[in-house]
Amino acid sequence: MQALITVSPDEVEISAIRAQGAGGQNVNKVSNAVHLRFDIMASSLPEDIRTRLLQLGDHRISKDGIVIIKAQKFRSLEKNRAEAIRRLEDLINRVAAPPKPRRATRPTRASITRRLEGKARRASVKAMRGKVGE
Repeated sequence: MQALITVSPDEVEISAIRAQGAGGQNVNKVSNAVHLRFDIMASSLPEDIRTRLLQLGDHRISKDGIVIIKAQKFRSLEKNRAEAIRRLEDLINRVAAPPKPRRATRPTRASITRRLEGKARRASVKAMRGKVGE
């Protein structure tokens, strides 16, 4: 099993923002949500992990290669900060393991036969839809 990658705190930019949604009287006064920004290219991650992260089609990664995560699940700023860092590390660890190469295989003779029989059956059904001849 591969070791989990942790992110250095000095590579992450965290700012406190106001959370959205219902929160009672406190919601407009306290900035408890967290906005995390992580620059992939400026990080100390290995080159292959950086490349796989940039190729990942995740909506949290901008065109400039910056991961943006917003955490507002908890009412505590510290819990939201920990949640944002955990989600960033989950994202990185998801691409840390290199993908297994695909081995090309050929279809079996039985599967080819089944496919062709199905096509022939469908063709005969469609042929019956034509005009009735004399």
